[in-house]
Parts: sequence; C-alpha cells; structure tokens
Amino acid sequence: MKRFAFAALAALALPASAQDVAITNATVATGDGSEPLENATVVILDGRVVAAGSGVAVPAGVRSVDGSGKWVTPGLVATVTQLGLWDVGAVSESNDTRAGSSPFSAALDVAPIVNPNSQHILVHRAAGITRAATVTQPSGSIFGGQGSIIDLGADPNAVYRPRAFQVVTLGEQGGRIAGGSRAATHALLRNALREAGSYGDQARIPGLSSDGREISTGDDLPIDPRLAGEESDRAGDVLLTRFDAAALVPVVRGEQPLYVYVERASDIRSTLALTREFPRLDLVLVGASEGWLVASEIAAAGVPVIADGLDDLPQNFEELASTQSNVGRMVKAGVKVAINAAAMENPRNLNQYAGNLVALARVPGADGLSWGQAFAAISSIPAQISGLGGSAGVLSPGALGDVVLWDSDPLEVGAMPERVFIDGIEQPLENHQSRLRDRYRDLDESDLPKAYDW
Repeated sequence: MKRFAFAALAALALPASAQDVAITNATVATGDGSEPLENATVVILDGRVVAAGSGVAVPAGVRSVDGSGKWVTPGLVATVTQLGLWDVGAVSESNDTRAGSSPFSAALDVAPIVNPNSQHILVHRAAGITRAATVTQPSGSIFGGQGSIIDLGADPNAVYRPRAFQVVTLGEQGGRIAGGSRAATHALLRNALREAGSYGDQARIPGLSSDGREISTGDDLPIDPRLAGEESDRAGDVLLTRFDAAALVPVVRGEQPLYVYVERASDIRSTLALTREFPRLDLVLVGASEGWLVASEIAAAGVPVIADGLDDLPQNFEELASTQSNVGRMVKAGVKVAINAAAMENPRNLNQYAGNLVALARVPGADGLSWGQAFAAISSIPAQISGLGGSAGVLSPGALGDVVLWDSDPLEVGAMPERVFIDGIEQPLENHQSRLRDRYRDLDESDLPKAYDW
C-alpha cells in the first residue's frame, strides 16, 4: 500500500505532456490588437500555436473541440504581482512579499521562493492568467529586488525566467523609505546606480543577467591602483552591500529592465531624465496615474507603462490628476501601455478592468480603448514588456501554447474560462475557492462539515 501511494505521488510530480488539439467554430481574439474573428479555429501542436484564424484546416489525427458560442484567446499575462509569494497576508510566516528587516535590497531574488502550489496561483490560473511577473515589494529600501516571470501551470517548475527585472519605488513611498523626502530618494537611487557601475567595472565577482547567466563584470581588467586607493578612502561612504551592487550591474548596463513605481507627472519627468545620466537604463514606469499629462514625453522616450486600469479618483497627493481616461490618453499619444491590477493580489480582475476601458470609449469626453486594444493590454503588450516578445499573449504561429477557452466574451463581467492550456497542456481549474463554491452552492445541510453537525 505504501509503495502504491509513493508511486501515485511520483506520477503526479511528473510533468504532463503537451497535447495536440484544435478548437473550432469559436470567436477568436489573437491578442495582437486586432478585433475578434468569428467562426475561427486555433490549432496547438507540440505545445505551440501553429495556426489561428478563419479558414484554418484541422490537421489529420488532431483532437477537435467544438467552440461554437464560445471565445478563444491567448492566456492573460499579469505584469506586476505577488503570485506564489504568500498564502495568508496577515500571517507573516506565510507571507514573503516584503523583507523590511533584511540587510539586502536589490539582491533579493524571488526565484527560489515561488510556491507553485500556492492557492493564489491555482485561483488565477482558473481565471485565465497563464503567465505573470512576480516580485517582492520595496519596504526597507527603495529597491524591491529582482522579479521573475512565472507560468501558472500545474507542475513544480513555476519560474520561467528568473531575475527578469528589478524594481524601485520613487514618489511618496520612496520618499518615506529614503528619509522623508523625494530629494533623498533621487540621491539614494543615483548613488546606488553609480556604485553598481563602479562595481561592475572593477569587481572580481560576476553578476547575473536577466536570464540567469553569469555576465562579465570586468574580471579580466586590472584594478587601477589609484581607483583602489580612492575606494579604500571612501569605504565608509558606500551604501550598497557587494551583493546588492552586483544585482544592479545588469540594470546599469541595460541588460535588466528597471521597473520604477511612480505616479506624479513631475516624478515621471524626473524618471525619464535618469537616462541622461545613465543612458543604458531600460526603464518601465509602473503606476503613472498622471501619465496622461506627460504622455507625449513618455512616448518620445519610448518607455512602456504598466498602469492601473481603474484609477479614476486621487488616493493621495501624487495622484491629484487621476482619471480613468489615463490609459486611453496615453495609448492615443503612442505609449505602449499594459493594464495592471490596482490590488496586486487580485490580477484575476484584469479582464474586467480591460472591459471597463472598452465601455469608457462610449462615454462622451472620455478616452477608452477599442476591444482589440483593451485585450492586447492584458495579453501581448504585458508579454512584450516582460521580455517575452511574441512568444506569449498572442495566438500566432510559433507562440507558446497558452490558450484559454471562455464561455463568453472575456471582457464582459461574469465570463469564465472553461478550459486553460499552458504550453499546450490542459490545466486543472479546481482550487480551494471552487471547492467551497461547490460545497455550499446548493445549501444542502448534509454537506456541512462535521463541526456543524450539532
């Protein structure tokens, strides 16, 4: 009996095989910004999308699923989340989202701590999210650490790309952490980038690129004795640990994107100005509630934005110009914008946020998005910002087989996924919430737990 149980557990631990499947007669949204196609077909072979559109023939021997009356889309991509990092927010032992007492900041790396069995991953997979960026939040320092791109598949290998980006917070939150003023935030950030630059030029310990490979940090260069003496003289002024400095080397070199949490228009301008001093920075703005005020400047800089989809009223002084038209106006100005969930623990609401922006386009004087633009903002565009290029968030030949079959228009409230494929593997959609729903939906008292039987 024990041997049987062990064998069963071992079988569950083995990764499932990709399935060849075609979904036919469905309304298909390819995720590239175009409008949905009626009576279309999507074909997945060997874990990849090979065709999507009208008039696509189903290859011989491939299992066919009738999608009549249903919608097929690429899996949703969530850009800044805490998926896999916590179970119960109020229980510190189960919450790894912040490290306020850590001696490290930029060096914090979520890759080793992502829990693929977290109920939050299961719940969001059932909501149609197939890939996400997850990261710890700035707390003891303005730097939050290095985030990873994960897939939400039911297997033990959740981390798809480790050390994919670094996060830093400016504005009000950054000012509080840095010493009480935005001035301290900018001094701390510039000092950190300069220290990382110097460390990268002279250090004997290699850094890591965004894909986890070791990168040269000048190991073959002799240390200038004059520089060594200078560093020795100012050793007490250095604020970064060697580990944190090494983690920022790829940022300074433009090999790892720097996600900057910033809201106020003036703070956005100051962030964009960083590239004059550090020209290789690969910036991504996160939040940008007043982005519409400086949309032309953001577009000219070619900096993408991850914006909250439902900001409509100011929550603090740095969001006084908040408007729900923020995303639409930035897109109209030519900014690449992905929609983020205002509450990071619930990115499963992304499709509802996108749907609201579609409705907003019909409000006189407001700026919303078309259906295709809105869906791209939760699929292909966040995939591009996350460094996944055209491999995720789209239904195009060669893309990852991340496909969702919905019971109705996914941007309508109440739409639910019926089947989810990640890398061509159909995923289980059961989770703790669905089990509770099934237990209590009929209010049959015989289903109550034993504790209620009195």
